[in-house]
Amino acid sequence: MRGREAEDGGLFSYVSLEKRVPSDHPLRAIRALADEALAALSWRFDALYSPMGRPSIAPEMLLRASLLQAFFGVRSERQLMEQIEYNLLFRWFVGLGMDTPTWHATVFTHNRDRLLEADVAREFLSALLSLEKVKKLLSSEHFSVDGTLIDAWASMKSFRPKDGSGEPPGPGRNGERDFHGEKRSNETHASTSDPDARLYRKGDGQGSRLCFMGHVLMENRNGLAVDATLTHATGTAEREAALAMLARCDRGKRTITLGADKAYDIAPFVDELRAQSVVPHIAVNGSVSKLGKRRKTKIDGRTTRHASYALSQRVRKRIEEVFGWAKAQAGMAKTKLRGLAKVGGDFTMRIVAYNLVRIPKLLAMGAG
Repeated sequence: MRGREAEDGGLFSYVSLEKRVPSDHPLRAIRALADEALAALSWRFDALYSPMGRPSIAPEMLLRASLLQAFFGVRSERQLMEQIEYNLLFRWFVGLGMDTPTWHATVFTHNRDRLLEADVAREFLSALLSLEKVKKLLSSEHFSVDGTLIDAWASMKSFRPKDGSGEPPGPGRNGERDFHGEKRSNETHASTSDPDARLYRKGDGQGSRLCFMGHVLMENRNGLAVDATLTHATGTAEREAALAMLARCDRGKRTITLGADKAYDIAPFVDELRAQSVVPHIAVNGSVSKLGKRRKTKIDGRTTRHASYALSQRVRKRIEEVFGWAKAQAGMAKTKLRGLAKVGGDFTMRIVAYNLVRIPKLLAMGAG
């Protein structure tokens, strides 16, 4: 017998959100890990908020909602709030009840940005990696480092002289602007939309664009990101960020290896690594000058003769998987935020999301 459509006009629902989510849903294992790491940050949240006044949105909910934005590539906070309003899976993951009203997008953004600017994202990453079950997945001796460009939320037309002499684009929302013959640099120009963005060109023959530079330190056993940071896009940012992340790495007096591409093959950087008991497993930059002279390098036979060097050179390329996921899936190819602090916190949250996607799979396989 054919069934007929009939709207259910029941006033009450007797099925909880917990029962709506399948027991084997991937987000269950992810939320368990996230909740365990967030519980370790309770003291940090207590210090961040005043004990008096009206209660704010729970920081745990804000961070779980930010994770959803990365997992599903939600393009804006307004769309995220819309999804949480009617998507039961999203409501369950965030921790909102069936009848709890969703936050206004502006309220969510202001509260979320407060956490990002307070560097909570990096502490979230550290708390996640400090879990006993996660520690077993990490290498304490072999690491890789690399950087990637993150396009800024700013138009090239906003890059104008700092002295105010630049004429604004022509009339209209997207007026024409003639840059022909005009010399522009970060010393003389700045973006009016995002002053923290820098004009940068990745290589010869490539166009310059306003961007930031994101950096990741990866352990080589399972390819998990153990640290992340975002800096201005400069020619020395990758090496400076690498040293800063190594300084935060809890390795005691142990000698470690660091894999990297040829952009890190700079003599002062190699010397600094060796002074810190870090073996530089860096790809040799053997470029040849116009005069036919091969560029000198400090990565010599002391390093390259070992089998571990070849292994590091092979494994270090897995760091591109981190950047690829953060850009293609989590929407980090072009940031939607402005300012170094906010973009940096958002970038680190994407790296946290990447780890949360991979860790349950590694635990299920018994990786170690």
